[in-house]
Amino acid sequence: MAGKQTLWKIYLKDSYFSFFAFLTLNMSSDLLLLTILVLIVIVGSALCSGVEAALLAVNPLRVHELAARENPVKGARRLAKLRRQLGRTLTVITITNNSFNIFGSLMLGSYATFVFKDNLAIPIFSCVLTILVLLLGEILPKSLGTKLALKVSLASAPILHLLTLTMRPLLLPLERVLPVITSENEITTDEEEIRQMTKLGLQKGQIEADEAEMISKVFQLNDLTARDLMTPRVSSPTLPGNISIQALQSTLINNNSPTWVILGKEVDKVIGIANRERILTALLQGNNQLTPTDLSEPVEFVPEMIRVDRLLNTFNKDKKGVRVVVDEFGGFVGVIRAEAVLAVLAGWWRDSNK
Repeated sequence: MAGKQTLWKIYLKDSYFSFFAFLTLNMSSDLLLLTILVLIVIVGSALCSGVEAALLAVNPLRVHELAARENPVKGARRLAKLRRQLGRTLTVITITNNSFNIFGSLMLGSYATFVFKDNLAIPIFSCVLTILVLLLGEILPKSLGTKLALKVSLASAPILHLLTLTMRPLLLPLERVLPVITSENEITTDEEEIRQMTKLGLQKGQIEADEAEMISKVFQLNDLTARDLMTPRVSSPTLPGNISIQALQSTLINNNSPTWVILGKEVDKVIGIANRERILTALLQGNNQLTPTDLSEPVEFVPEMIRVDRLLNTFNKDKKGVRVVVDEFGGFVGVIRAEAVLAVLAGWWRDSNK
């Protein structure tokens, strides 16, 4: 029984190959050549369409990151260069694609007229070819190119580079006539675009809610000034600089502010800042006759209209974490600490004007 099944399988296999051998032998060489040419046109058009869609859909920031690595991904640097000269790259793809679609179709039409003797077969062939080019040469490859943008772009980068070099004699006159082709495509973005990308990432689940909220708060720093976050002068902890710390003992004990603004004889004269711990240590050591001026340190002044994001950079320069805010005339108007900026990022700060 097993032997009969084996013989039956061999018979079917021989019949299968015999059938296709019969078709091949009976198919005219002209029709076979026409079929091959149709496949070449469709495949060429599909490759051009897929690569074009991939180049337009690939994330330029991702390409820049892959190319900037110490050991860059294969083809990443070449792809980054092609993306910077996107106009020239798209021109190369367009010329190649039209060579397949236009010249290829004209060539196939002329050859089909020679192959098909029946006048009815020619319009049928044209309709079928148009449908195949649209579906297999344009729609499907563009969908795949968009979905696999990074992989397709990296794989096609060496070929595009070679095509660009090959078409150099043709590109140079075009670039002189159309200078926009040579313009470089710089990687740029703005605050609104980043906000929209953050919102989109949150909706798709690629960014967590707390991360999106933190990004929004970082941008909020650019909209705030030192005046918005400072402690006003009337509420700022201040000490006269010419009075002994023994006379100020009750004030120091009742107010636990970590730093004090030391004032001179004039109203707006700020001598410096003094650390509460340092003053109390001097009291405990019996240095009662020292004045806050003796224990003060230099302070940095900032204008009241300075943006908070710039102010944050100044806090990174030292460990004091406190600045004296002055108006346009240099008058003392308040104090701002690093904690006030961090409160904005943490979500603790609320605008009193709202």
